[in-house]
Amino acid sequence: MADTVENASKTPDQALPWADLGLKADEYERIVAILERRPTAAELAMYSVMWSEHCSYKSSKVHLRRFGELTQETPVGKMLAGIGENAGVIDVGQGYAVTFKIESHNHPSYVEPFQGAATGVGGIVRDILAMGARPVGVMDSLRFGPLDAPDTARVLPGVVAGVGQYGNCLGLPNIGGEVGFDTTYLGNPLVNALCVGVLRHEDLHLAKATGTGNKVILYGAATGGDGIGGVSVLASETFDSDGPAKRPSVQVGDPFMEKLLIECTLEVFAAEIVSGIQDLGGAGLSCATSELASAGDGGMHVDLDLVPLRDSTLSPEEILMSESQERMMAVVEPGNVDKFLEICQKWDVQATVIGEVTDSDRLVINWHGETIVDVPPRTVAHEGPVYERPLARPAWQDEVQARTVDDLVRPQTGAELADTLLRLLGSDQLCDRSWVTDQYDRYVRGNSVLAQPDDAGMIRIDEQTGLGVALATDCNGRFCYLDPYRGAQLALAEAYRNVAVSGAKPVAVSDCLNFGSPEEPAVMWQFSEAIRGLVDACAVLGTPVTGGNVSFYNQTGETAILPTPVIGVLGVIDDVARRTPSGFQQAGDMIFLLGRTADELAGSAWAGVVHDHLGGLPPALDLEHEQRLAELLISGARKGILASAHDLSDGGLGQAMVEAMLRRDLGAQIVLPAGLAPFVSLFSETTGRVLISVRPETRAEFLGLCATHGISRTELGVVTEQRDFAVSGQFTLPLDRIRETWAGSIPAALGVS
Repeated sequence: MADTVENASKTPDQALPWADLGLKADEYERIVAILERRPTAAELAMYSVMWSEHCSYKSSKVHLRRFGELTQETPVGKMLAGIGENAGVIDVGQGYAVTFKIESHNHPSYVEPFQGAATGVGGIVRDILAMGARPVGVMDSLRFGPLDAPDTARVLPGVVAGVGQYGNCLGLPNIGGEVGFDTTYLGNPLVNALCVGVLRHEDLHLAKATGTGNKVILYGAATGGDGIGGVSVLASETFDSDGPAKRPSVQVGDPFMEKLLIECTLEVFAAEIVSGIQDLGGAGLSCATSELASAGDGGMHVDLDLVPLRDSTLSPEEILMSESQERMMAVVEPGNVDKFLEICQKWDVQATVIGEVTDSDRLVINWHGETIVDVPPRTVAHEGPVYERPLARPAWQDEVQARTVDDLVRPQTGAELADTLLRLLGSDQLCDRSWVTDQYDRYVRGNSVLAQPDDAGMIRIDEQTGLGVALATDCNGRFCYLDPYRGAQLALAEAYRNVAVSGAKPVAVSDCLNFGSPEEPAVMWQFSEAIRGLVDACAVLGTPVTGGNVSFYNQTGETAILPTPVIGVLGVIDDVARRTPSGFQQAGDMIFLLGRTADELAGSAWAGVVHDHLGGLPPALDLEHEQRLAELLISGARKGILASAHDLSDGGLGQAMVEAMLRRDLGAQIVLPAGLAPFVSLFSETTGRVLISVRPETRAEFLGLCATHGISRTELGVVTEQRDFAVSGQFTLPLDRIRETWAGSIPAALGVS
C-alpha cells in the first residue's frame, strides 16, 4: 500500500530513507518545512532526484548566474531562448532559427558503456526536439583513460558503439567532436553529446503547462525499471576506487522508437495542437511534471495509474524516478486531444492522457485513488538548495605553475626532430581517431558539407540559398589544470577558431563543464575560475552562452579528472559552397602560417608524451587577435581566396602539417621560420595560429587580406605531389611512414582491425 499524504500527516515521526536517496539532513528538514509535514515516499523520491546535483545545479547556480551578464544578442541575430530552457535557440537569418546544446552522460557510460553513451545521445536529441526543431546533426566529445589501460579497452569500444549505433539508427550525421586520453579519466570517462536542430521562428516551443483544463499527455515508450535513479543519482556521486558507490540501473535506449517519436512530435507541432512540451530525461516523470507545472500559470493533477508500464510490479516511487528513454510529455487543449492521439497512432507511438492543468498552485499525483504527492511544483523543480560551496586556490597550484619546461631536454638535430614528430603522431594524444569516427555515419540526410576530420562540422540548412551552420567542440584539460581561468578561455578560443577556419562566423556557445567533487574547495575554485574566464572571453568575442550542462563528481576516490570545460561554438555561414576545408587541396598551392609563434610548450603534447610532464603556464591568449583572425578567415572564404585552413593546437605546426597532408595524400616542402629554434617552430602550441594554403593566383589577394586585418603571416613552402614531408635542412619523412605511425595506434591498442 502506497504512503499517502493523509498518512504522512498522521505519522510525522515515521523514518524515511532520505540519506540513502542522496539528501542531506538539512535538505530533508527543508522539505518538511515546505510541506509542513513529513513527505510521502513518493514526494521524497521526487525531491531526492530533482534536488540532486545533476538536476538542481545546487553547487553551480551561484556561478552560472554570471552567464546572465552576457549580451542576449549574437553577431547575426537575437537569442530566442536561452539558459533555463531545454536548449538555446538563436536567430540565424532567413526566418530560420537553430537550437543546440551539449550535455554529459559520464557516470552511466562508465557503468554500462554502450547504453550509457547511447542514451546520452538520445537524451540530447529529445532536448532539441522539445524546442520545436528537427534534429539535424550530433557531435560527441569523449575522454578516456590511457589508451593502453585495460579498462579503456572495455569502455572505449562500448561508448563508441553506443554513440554510433544510436545516432546511425536515428539517421543523424555525426559531424564532429573529440577523443582525448589522460590518466585522470581512467575510471571516470567523459561522454559529452551535442545535438543541433533547425526550426522556423514561428515553430519555437517552450516547456510550460498553461491553460486550466488542458490535458497532460505522456507519449512514447512505456515506463520500465531501467534507469531508476539513473543519471540523477550516478552524476551526483563520487566513484570510489572500486567503482561507483551506487549502481542503479543504466537507462536502455531504443533508437527506432526515438525515430518514431521525432517524426510524431514534428507532425503534432506542424498541426499546431501543442501548448507545452517536455522530454523525459534525468529524473523522468518527476522532472517533466514538476518543471512543466512550475513554468506554467497554474498547477497540475496526474493519475499515476494511467502511466503505461512495461513492469506492472513498479511502485509509484519507482515510476516517478524511472528514467526509461524515448518518452515525452505534452500539454494539449481538450479539443485537440483526439487529433494528437490520432497522429501518435499513425506513427505507432503510444500516447495516454494522464492528467490535466489545474488552477491551483500545486502538483497533485494520485495512485490507486489516493493522493501520494501534493507539493508546490516550484519547490521541486526550481527552488531547490543553492550552495555557495567553499572554494580556495589549491596550495599546489603555485608549485605546478613553477614546474616549467625549461629544463626538459629538447631535440636538436633533424633526425631527433623527425623521431619526436613520429613519437607524437603515434601517441594517444595525437594519433588518428578515424577508427572511432568511421563507426559514425557522417553524411546521412545529405546535408553534411564538412565533417571529421575537418576542424569543424558543417550542415546546410537551406538547399536554395546554401545557408548553413558550423560547429566545433574543444577543451585542453592540461591547460585548464595549469590555469583554469585561461584554460577555459583557450578552449573557447580554439572552438571559435575552428568554426572560423571553416568560413563560418562564430555566434554562440554551449558548454559542458566537467569537474571533480564540488565538496572539494580546490575543485570549486577551478570551476569558479573557468566560469569567470568564459564570461570574460565571451564578453569580448560577443558570443553569448545559450545553455549547457554541469557535471560534477567526476573523480575516482581522491583523484579528480583534469578540469574539462568542453566548449561548443556554433557559427553561421551564408553559403556552404564558400566553405574552407582543412586539408591541402592540390600540388602547387602555397603554404602560409598565420600568427606569431612563441616558445610556449607548457602543457603541450610534447611535454606530456615525451617527458610525462605537466607544469608551467599555458599559452598566452589575445582575444582581439582571435577576432581579427576570424574575420580574415571568414572574408577569405567568402571571396574564394583560401584553398585550405587548419587550426594549430595540440602538437603545433608539425601535427597540423601532417593532418593537412594526409587528407588528400599530398606532400609538402617547407622552410621553418627564421629566428626560432626548429623544435619550437614545429612543436610550440602558441594559440591564435592557422595553417593556410592558397593558389598561386590568389596569393596577392591573400596578402592584402592579412594586411587589412593586421595578421602576421609567414610563407612556409609549397604543397607537392611527392609524398614526403620535407623540412628544409632538417628531415624528410615519407607519407607512408607517417600514416602508418599515425593511423595504427588505436586499433593496435584495442586489438582490432
